[in-house]
Amino acid sequence: MNISMILEMAASDGDRVAVTGEGRSLTSAELLEHARRAARLFRDHPAVLYLGANHPAYPVALFGAALAGIPFVALNYRLGDEQLTALRDKHAGAVVLEPDELNDFLDSTAAGDQDDDVEFPEWDGDAVAAIIYTSGTTSDPKPAVLRHRHLLAYVFNTLEFGSAEPDAASLVAVPPYHIAGLTNLLSNLYTGRRVVYLAAFTPAGWLETVRDERVTHAMLVPTMLARIVNELGDAEADTPSLRSLAYGGSRTPLPVLERALKAFPATGFVNAYGLTETASSIAVLSPDDHRTAMDSTDPAVRDRLGSVGQPLPGIEIQVRTEADDIAAPGETGLVFVRGEQISGEYGARSVLDADGWFATRDLGRLDADGYLFVEGRADDTIIRGGENIAPAEIEDVLLRHPAVVEAAVIGVADAEWGQRIVAVLVGDADTAELTAWVRERLRSSKTPDTIVFRAELPKTETGKLLRRTLIAELENANA
Repeated sequence: MNISMILEMAASDGDRVAVTGEGRSLTSAELLEHARRAARLFRDHPAVLYLGANHPAYPVALFGAALAGIPFVALNYRLGDEQLTALRDKHAGAVVLEPDELNDFLDSTAAGDQDDDVEFPEWDGDAVAAIIYTSGTTSDPKPAVLRHRHLLAYVFNTLEFGSAEPDAASLVAVPPYHIAGLTNLLSNLYTGRRVVYLAAFTPAGWLETVRDERVTHAMLVPTMLARIVNELGDAEADTPSLRSLAYGGSRTPLPVLERALKAFPATGFVNAYGLTETASSIAVLSPDDHRTAMDSTDPAVRDRLGSVGQPLPGIEIQVRTEADDIAAPGETGLVFVRGEQISGEYGARSVLDADGWFATRDLGRLDADGYLFVEGRADDTIIRGGENIAPAEIEDVLLRHPAVVEAAVIGVADAEWGQRIVAVLVGDADTAELTAWVRERLRSSKTPDTIVFRAELPKTETGKLLRRTLIAELENANA
């Protein structure tokens, strides 16, 4: 098994455009020819490092590496020189594709005769397909290893080959060093959707591309979705071609989701929950789930709008208590997952337990019907006076205030309470008014002790909040 089999299957419909971006398009047959030529360039190297943005060169490099039997490593080209150099040094001898070389690389794989005498390695499902460095919000990035069998298990267990409509087009705006950038490509090729690459995201540029390219499917991280609804204000999006909008990668505040559902009334929303180590999504809240939750007067059903849905085929989910017992429905605990697509491997080290379960380090709960509610990272839990407090609950309440644009709730060390609750906000409001706002909607023990305003919140390039950065800054300021 090898992920290049997806491209070979797609190339059976060789006249169909597979990827579009940067003013260039490739059919699936052309993409396969480019990848084969790239594989000949790569075969004497230990890996391929891709440092560019979204570009048609990305799938050529990915499948070229797969055919050559070597790992593909997409690095965050926005990292500082010191970090980027350290990551590059871990892959000595690798082919390095720099941002300003992508057009030349693509041209080099378009020219020349196809050498049918070149032998590529036999397909091996256990071989490493990709290495994705985790975002490192709390520590140095770790090399998450994804083998061919992990990625193929995700595609084969969840999708139907060639199932897309002839006009289907998927806009990919998430960066290529994100797991969604990789699995979006595989999924779209397998189902037959044309991939439209957006190299640099802006809300106005994204909306314009959806309209101009008649995009039918798209995936966004929550920060992107929030920026788009802010761009629209009270107006509807006017994107009649858009049938499906997936969001995920980190938690989406409910107020942002509710505004998005109003802005895109004819679009089906999909909440996809997964991690790099799980080879993309492991649970999904479907468009039908969204509509049912929005229209329901049953509080339990309505609450599912804040869930990440139910497990995908081939995935098992457990929620465990601190005593390592299986949690009862509605009881919060640590989320564990198991399935063919789960890697749970960093470098040469696996963190799966003896029975194949992967500890996500997320806190969550399952309701009686198997809907998973993710309540944040276990390390983010605030313990105030012996009570465990989930920041997400307070953040959602604050974000419903009309003067609050963004919110981060963190715990800062306190001699009396263990931790005190600090809300760091983007916006302009009276602190006494905000304190009263939260107290009216939550009990007093969950009301922020301190409210701080910032021009912006620190985040990774994919929109994940850097809570540890905020905690360090606030604790240093009070030292």
